[in-house]
Amino acid sequence: MKSIYLLDDGEELKEVLTKAFKKDKGIRIKTHSIHNFQKILRYIPEVLVINEDSIEEGEDVLEICKQIRDNVDNTKTPIVIISSNSDTEHIIDVLKNDVELYLQKPINDEILYYSIKNILRLLNSNRTVSPLTGLPGNVQIQDEIKKRLLNKTDFAMLYLDLDNFKAYNDTYGFSNGDEIIKFTAKVIMKHVLNNNDSENKDNFVGHIGGDDFIAIVENSNFEKICQNIIAEFDKQVGKYFDEKDNQRGYIEVENRKGIMEQFPLTSISIGAVEVSKDRFKNALEIGEAGAAVKHLAKTIFGSTYVIDRRKN
Repeated sequence: MKSIYLLDDGEELKEVLTKAFKKDKGIRIKTHSIHNFQKILRYIPEVLVINEDSIEEGEDVLEICKQIRDNVDNTKTPIVIISSNSDTEHIIDVLKNDVELYLQKPINDEILYYSIKNILRLLNSNRTVSPLTGLPGNVQIQDEIKKRLLNKTDFAMLYLDLDNFKAYNDTYGFSNGDEIIKFTAKVIMKHVLNNNDSENKDNFVGHIGGDDFIAIVENSNFEKICQNIIAEFDKQVGKYFDEKDNQRGYIEVENRKGIMEQFPLTSISIGAVEVSKDRFKNALEIGEAGAAVKHLAKTIFGSTYVIDRRKN
């Protein structure tokens, strides 16, 4: 879900944007008062639209933009200014201060729509996205965690990876290994982002790289999600092995000394961390807790999950 935040004290522009993006799935328009713009910085908007005409006399759009850029989490947030001010010098001053676009009123609704949509498209192409799974990478993962910590949102972090994956690659090759990674991504997305459950609308799935994934679950059913991921993974992963390996339940890989070693079929391990208000200061602390419980999960044979429920 991508959020376009509008700084405006009126309703007209919000109605235009809401109507324009009505058919675009995954886009939501949120409005905040100009006087309360600091509040929205905690949400790290995908795009920030400012109606300059809403700014009262004595206030300055350039100062507002400077404060937005000074916020460490919003240094790269695209800013669009919409204004009836046609003074060329003013427009240049605005654009010189790292504002991506200045649109002068009156503005055609379609021009406004496509201008913002194209900014979103560029954002999607420039952000770190896994070419294999199409899932967001580390840049967006960090933004999603920061956003929730800043807003003191209770959530669960799931750290997921595959067991004995190197042995699978050594036996079946990297091309087949990529297929298991794509299969894993689909299973995780299916259960974390289940569109049939409204509680999942703010959940998130990211691909750290290789066979490592993370998921952010904002509702209390994260343990059930872990169980469902494991159940479906174990049910379907056998199709990526040949009949002989499926029957005996392991694969054989020759080590560097020429000795054949046996490895169980690929399974999935999940380390889950409950992130309650004020328990963690940053994403690094959450990651350390996640690494510990995932390591514990990997010491248990087969697919499993371990939860860190500590409150401090």
